[in-house]
Amino acid sequence: MENKDLKQKPQIIQIKDKKTVFKGFFRVDEWHIQHELFAGGMSACFTREIFERGDAVILLPYDKRQDKVLLVEQFRAGAVRNGEDPWLLEPIAGMIEPGESPKDVAVREADEEAGLSISEDKLIFIMEYFSSPGGTSEKLFLYLGLCNLPATFDGQLHGLDDENEDICTHLVSRERALEWLAQGRITNASTIIALQWLALNYQKLSN
Repeated sequence: MENKDLKQKPQIIQIKDKKTVFKGFFRVDEWHIQHELFAGGMSACFTREIFERGDAVILLPYDKRQDKVLLVEQFRAGAVRNGEDPWLLEPIAGMIEPGESPKDVAVREADEEAGLSISEDKLIFIMEYFSSPGGTSEKLFLYLGLCNLPATFDGQLHGLDDENEDICTHLVSRERALEWLAQGRITNASTIIALQWLALNYQKLSN
């Protein structure tokens, strides 16, 4: 690989123009941008469409006494394209509304999507990350929620009618969830990241 003399990390960003080109269930903005180059100077002005939906919170409920997690299954339109099963297994998730903190959303969505009451002091922050920064500004805040999960939580139906939610809960052992992950049954990034974090850290939680 050719060695190049690089200057310091680029920092300059120039937004030449920005406008909304679509507004429906989500919004798409068109940006005209220039930025500083690694080798110095500025890039040409280029266009990017940015998918705007706000930030979201992901919550994986975990009962460390039973070593079980609670996943939710629901229809996801984005998974229809390739002919795959669009009913996906996921952690609890929800969008951050104005005035809410990520922890507020975790508590609210636990009740809405799973009938689960969880307090903020039982939330363990895992990480925050961009979902797909090449095309969207969305950032995800990922939490583990320590809670008691009796058998009655398995197979419950939840969701808000006004949001067209139809959600089924699945109470499974940590080992079974990781088996599903290895088998390719779990195919979305938030679930993969949450379960892999739990696989690396569950022993620390039991202390």
